[in-house]
Amino acid sequence: MQHPGPHHRRRVDVRRVDECASLDELFRHCLPSFGGAILRRVYTILDRAIASGCPLTLAAAGPVTVSGQHFSWLIPLLETGWVAYLSTTDAVCYHDGHRALDETRGAEPVREVPIFGDDKQLREEGTIRVTDLAFDESLLLDQDRFLSALLLRPEMQKKMTGTELRNQMGEFFAAQEQRNGVRPGLLATCHRLAIPVFVGAPADGSVFLNSMKLWAMREAGALDRYAFELDLHAEVFEACAYHYWGLFAQEPHALATLVLGGGVPKNYNLQPEPALGQVLGLEGIRGYAFDLQIVSAPVTDGSLSSCFPSEAVTWGKVDKDTYEQSTESLQADYSMLMPFVVKALLDNRRRYEALASEVGFDEAVRREPAAQGYLRPREGYRLYERREALCEALRAKVAENADWLKESTLYALAR
Repeated sequence: MQHPGPHHRRRVDVRRVDECASLDELFRHCLPSFGGAILRRVYTILDRAIASGCPLTLAAAGPVTVSGQHFSWLIPLLETGWVAYLSTTDAVCYHDGHRALDETRGAEPVREVPIFGDDKQLREEGTIRVTDLAFDESLLLDQDRFLSALLLRPEMQKKMTGTELRNQMGEFFAAQEQRNGVRPGLLATCHRLAIPVFVGAPADGSVFLNSMKLWAMREAGALDRYAFELDLHAEVFEACAYHYWGLFAQEPHALATLVLGGGVPKNYNLQPEPALGQVLGLEGIRGYAFDLQIVSAPVTDGSLSSCFPSEAVTWGKVDKDTYEQSTESLQADYSMLMPFVVKALLDNRRRYEALASEVGFDEAVRREPAAQGYLRPREGYRLYERREALCEALRAKVAENADWLKESTLYALAR
């Protein structure tokens, strides 16, 4: 949250809601103060980040897929081409597959239940509750069978990054969705758009629990062979390669991040800068030029989820020279706000598309410079398809820094 500086002389321009012709105008002119003003700053800074053409990294924690939020606003946001990669949780990936299972027969398996209902009765009925949503426990058992069958496929019997695993999951989820007449889910969309999906805590979720089951079967002699393994070193390095690409190989040589819900996904999006600059010792590494977050944790609880972007400045994760004008943190439940934020951004894009259709792209950009960033190709950056080349480019930079890196391993350990 930003204070004095550029804000202290700004006049408040307030309009009646019935004078606003768009959500963009409502965000800009009908949220004059208090929490509303923070939301206005989150929206307007995000609008600037998109207009600037910065690749956007997205961190999302919480039950995004089980709640259907991916259908509502997340997939439409990914389909703009603005998002370079996604950082999320194992649970988001796991629950993404439920609607595609043969056993659901294309029907919606999730239903509403009271938050303060009778959980003992739900347990006795075999019902799993997630806040105000519920589904049959059998759904999890069906999902586990699906994942076990996927993990046992020949192409999975190797060491791979989590991005490779989730790309494979997206391919098989997509095939299930097509067969059962279900609209594409999150991982299927990321597979189609070649958006890498990172999970910073892969062992904390049911996808990995199914891998553990197969490993245990092999160890107990109940399975002849199981060779799937996650390569966490390569996965973290891949995230660093994308950050390096954003700083040095992609206009405008700056990155933006949108953090929703905090937790491990938040830190995973923020850690490439210290990994590149402090740990690998590479020169010229910068943090995010734009950092927007909507998290429910209060800053006074001292958790990673709650810390403002300004705290990340002290770590080098956010650019120290721009953060006062390009970062904001809102303490709120993002599920209440993101449908409206994304809708406003998509409406802006449609307005620029209409202008470009009328006068041509170049003239549209001349009249409305923001159109250039907004009208990036919808196919996006397709970083997953470029990961090997981008990782190789970063490996070359690491090799050039070999002397510094060797020196960084020396320490007189106590014995």
